This record gives sequence, C-alpha cells and structure tokens, in this order.
Amino acid sequence: MSIAEIFRVLGRRWYVMVPLTLLSLLAGGYLYATVPVTYESQSQLALLNSSKVAKPAPSYGNTLAYASGSLIGTADVLIRALQSPETAQVLRGHGVTDEYAVDFAAQAEGPLLTLTVKGEDRARVLDETRKITDFAGEQLQTLQRQARVPDGYYVHSARIVPPQKPVSQPKSRYQKVAAVVVFGVTGGFLLSFVVETWSAARRRARGLPGPLDVPPAPRPGAGRLRTLLTRPLDATAVLTGYLALALFLPSNLALPALGGAGTPANVFALLGLFWYLATWCAGRIAPAPGTRTMRTVLLVLAVTVLLSYIANQDRISSQKEILAADRGLIVLLVWVSLVVLTTAGIQDRERLDVLLRRLVVMGSVVAALGLYDFFTGTNIADSLRIPGLNSSTASVTVMDRGSFTRPRSLTAHPLEFSGMLAILLPFAIWHAFDPARRHLGKVRRWAPVVLLGGGLPLTVSRTSIIGIVVVALVMVPRWKPERRWTAIGILFGSVAVFKVLVPGLIGTITGLFSGSLNNADSSTQARTVKYPKIYEYFVQDPVFGRGFGTFTPERYFFTDNQYLLTLAELGALGVACLLLLGLAGVHNGGSIRRLARDEPDRELGQAFFASATVALVISATFDTLGFPMFAGVFFLLLGAGGSCLGFVRRAAAGPPPPVTSAPATSAPAARTPDSQRLVEI
Repeated sequence: MSIAEIFRVLGRRWYVMVPLTLLSLLAGGYLYATVPVTYESQSQLALLNSSKVAKPAPSYGNTLAYASGSLIGTADVLIRALQSPETAQVLRGHGVTDEYAVDFAAQAEGPLLTLTVKGEDRARVLDETRKITDFAGEQLQTLQRQARVPDGYYVHSARIVPPQKPVSQPKSRYQKVAAVVVFGVTGGFLLSFVVETWSAARRRARGLPGPLDVPPAPRPGAGRLRTLLTRPLDATAVLTGYLALALFLPSNLALPALGGAGTPANVFALLGLFWYLATWCAGRIAPAPGTRTMRTVLLVLAVTVLLSYIANQDRISSQKEILAADRGLIVLLVWVSLVVLTTAGIQDRERLDVLLRRLVVMGSVVAALGLYDFFTGTNIADSLRIPGLNSSTASVTVMDRGSFTRPRSLTAHPLEFSGMLAILLPFAIWHAFDPARRHLGKVRRWAPVVLLGGGLPLTVSRTSIIGIVVVALVMVPRWKPERRWTAIGILFGSVAVFKVLVPGLIGTITGLFSGSLNNADSSTQARTVKYPKIYEYFVQDPVFGRGFGTFTPERYFFTDNQYLLTLAELGALGVACLLLLGLAGVHNGGSIRRLARDEPDRELGQAFFASATVALVISATFDTLGFPMFAGVFFLLLGAGGSCLGFVRRAAAGPPPPVTSAPATSAPAARTPDSQRLVEI
C-alpha cells in the first residue's frame, strides 16, 4: 500500500480520525495546563578522612587529598543507608516528603556524592535539599558511632556544593502530553482502517468492489513527489529507511520527550508497523507462510516484559524508574515492529537478499567512519548536531586504551561498535562469496569484509576478538579445504599486517586477555565485583525482576553483561527469554543450511548461525540490548533469519528443480534458478 492510499483512507474515514485526534489534542492541552511543573535542586558532599589518618600530614598538608578510592566504600554505605525505607521514613518526620535520590556524582573519581530533591513547590524543594544535606552528615556520624569507631578516626563530610536554586523540569509533563496525543492519533489511525475494512467487506458481500480493490492508475506527467507518494511500498523499502536512520545517525540522539527510546530510527520503525497494519487491514498483504516461529518467540518475550511491568506496579519506585519502564515498553514495541516487518512483511526472497546487502553496505560505511576515528584520534559522532534531537546519554569523550584511541563511529560506545561489526561480518563474507555478485569485481565484493573485519581489532576490546574467534570457529570448518586453508592463512597474515601497520596493538590486546586470566585487569575486576550486588537485586524478585529498563546506570551501576542486567530487570524468566532469542537465531541458521538446495543459501544459513552465536556470546561482555543500534540490527537479523527460513522451507516443500546434464569439463552453474535474482544495492 502506498502513502497516498493511506491518506485516501484517512480522508474517507475523517469522521473517525479527526474527532479522536482533536480529543487527544484537547486532552494533551488539559494535561499541559493542569500537570504541575516539577522543580529540582541538588547539593554535593565530599567525604574526608579522619585527622588521625591525616597525620603525618601529606606533602601539601591538605586532608582533601585523601578523598580518594579508600573512602568509596564508605560513600557506598552512606548512599545505601540514605536510600533505605527506614531512612526515608525518618526523613518524612523531618519534613522531607518529596522524591529524593543520593548517588555518586557524575564522572567522580572519589567519594563525591550528589543529593537531589524533586517536587512541585520551589521553596519547599530548596528547604528539603538543605535538610537532607544536613541529615546526610548526621547519618554518617551515626553509622560510625554504631560501628564504635574510636574518637579521632571518624570520617567527616564537607559540603562542596550548597543546595542550589531549584530549576524547573518540564520533561515529565511533556512526556505525559506526548503519550496522550500519540495514543489518540494511533487509535484514530487504526480505527480508521478497521472501519475501512468493515465497509469494504460489506460492499463485497453486496457484490460491489471495495474502495481499495482497484488501485488508482498513475496520472500521466505526474511530478516526482506524486510518483513517490503513489508508488507501492514494501517491507524492504521501509526497513531500508530504518537502517539508514539507525546506522547513519548517532545512536545517542533522540527526541527530547521520549528519552533514549525516541531515536528517529525507533520512531520510523513504529511508523513502519502502522504501515504494515494498514496494508494488512486493506487485504494487500498477509504474513508469509512458515515464518511464525520468530514471532512466537518474540511474543513470549513481550508477555514476560508485560508481566514484569504489571508485577512491579506495587513496588515503591522512583519517578525515573517509572519513566524508564514506560520507555522499555516503547523499545519492546520497536523490536516487535522489526520482527513483524521482516518475517511477515517481506514476500519476495529477492527483496530479502536486497535488504541484507544494503545492511552490509551500510555497516561497511559505519566501519569506515570508525577507522577514521582510530587513525585521527577523534569522535566523528561528537561533531554531528541535528536540530530537534538531544543526547539521551552523558557525553562520551574520546576513549583510549594503552596508546590507542578506541573508535565508536556513530555508535554510543566502542563496545557497541565492536558488537555491530562482529554480527555483520558473517554477512559480509556471504556477500563476498555470493556467485550472483561475482560480476561486481573483487574490490566491491571484498571491501565490506576488509572494513568490518579490519575494524574489529582496532576497537582494542576483548569483545571484538571474541567475535572474530566465534565467527571463525563457526564458519571456517564448514568450508571446503581449499577455502578453509586460505582463510586460515589470511587470519595469520592479518596478525602480521596489524603488527607492522599498528605497532603495539597486538601486544595491547594480548595484555587484555592475560590480565583477565590473572585477575589483574581493572576492567575485569570492575565487572566481577558487581556480581554479588546483582544477586542482591535478583533475590528481591527472582521471577519477574525489577522491570524492563529500570536498572539504569544513573541510579544503580553499569553491569557490562546483558545476562546479569536481564536477571535484575526481568528475573529468571527474562534470562530464559534472552537465551531463547539467541537460540532461535541459531536454529534459523542451522535449519536454513540443512534445508537449502544450493550452496549460496547454505552459506547464508551459516552466516545467520554465526551471527546469532556471536550475539549469544558477547552478551556476556556488555549489555547488548541497552544500545539502540546493536539491538535494532540484532532483532532485524533475527526476523530476517525467520523470513529466509520460511522461503527455504517453501522451496524445499515444492517440486525439486530440474536437473540438466552438463559436460564433465563445464563449470558448475553459479546458482539454481535463484541465480537470476535481481541484484540491487
């Protein structure tokens, strides 16, 4: 269904769309006028070591110099005590009734605490900030008295930043207004097509054609815009638009009212879901046969997330956690959109191949930008400013490890960049070996492999090397001996090339793994020290967790492990669903390879197998689904694997292709009749 046809339906059913839109706008205006403005005030405290410890005096005689790592544990104890329900009850007796939070100051390397109070009365918020700041110092002394700390050894607090003048925080009000308006417009859109479908069914029952049964003929001499609007869309075109927004815009940029879930790519994916629903209601499209498995798996994940959301309604949560849970539902709907569009929307195998090739080319561009970052020591994403979009995360400065800059291209973090390259590398290899692309020349076929594979070690991370190893272990043994030994030789030759072109890189990467094995690496220690803390949150609700998206680093900490993060947010059921997703991707690849009739399809199945295996493994090295670009591509590949499996199943169930005899000296055909597929980029 084209865009013009969608607007014609909305025009015919204006009596549905217009009233609901107006009602949503009126409701949004009412909320904007009645929802009070929230004010926020902050103060900061620093913990100072005792006078006994400070003697003999350091070189400058400044006790503030002792505000280092030795007091971080003390600060953590104080934070937990101030945020306990018992302390909250005591503070209510002191008049602190508004929401408050205590945490380490952003980007602080020592025991520096930030105390935040939010409320609707500006004067009251400022007074409560003063009270909680004073109470924090008193609580520190109380904790030490209870621990029977000798006199002279007490840790003291110093007010570094006094309670600040409260500033307005209109974001929560805007989010409520946006939610009401979006809900009303979406309901009007869907109801308009339901009415259109019902009306068309009644006309057909009377023997009359429905309004959409005969698409309008294009007008002669129509302009480019009219031609574009009247051209029928398909799922591949919609998903290409999503990939362009997801891969070519910095993944941390989002619409202000929607937070991290409101990236332009996510909004476009939701619009794509509406397009599919409209086309389905009009009878122009039906779910592709044999593709139900992936949608069923995603349904299990969606039910788990919704059950967790409902189960946590009775839990005492901060406003930030509530908003994070709401954003989690939006992200879940985006993932549903991607899987539905790929599995149910792509009706032609030719168009699925086009989508995968476009993904490889776009991923190669992202890799090329990462190479530029590495060799110039910059972050190209920092130079991009798009009006109307704000960064949903704290600004990430240029990160380095050893003497090397860790590139991140347009992703939010070098780990996301390395994960992206790792799950796309198998498809770049398939793209290079595909006989249908042999006419393009070696440079165009192998450039994506060089960019994606060559960019992985330059991220200077364990994740990238693990990704390369998994891809090699999954794909290389399935190749014929000639190709296998050539690939092994190229791998060893690549190590020598990197050793010459980038001196010290191989040694730095080797040191990362040796440090991890010896437990001498600070990054590894920072991960493992959090495991007991995750267990504390898990036992609070082991079945449903704390709610999807609520375990935010701003309030808690970075997990650097998707399985641990899911354990805290969705409990044991969530971890089972996460494993089910990865195993479903592995199943797609294995089944495609087993059922495929020609070698190119078998290699594509192996690419799906390798990509899903990589995602399963590296999810233990960083929180993969917390990064929008990686998560979007991951779910798109899951859906693409399910779609490809459906095509292969239908081909395997059909009659076998005709076998033609050929002379013994003739070369084998490049492909079965599928070799005649249209090649597009």
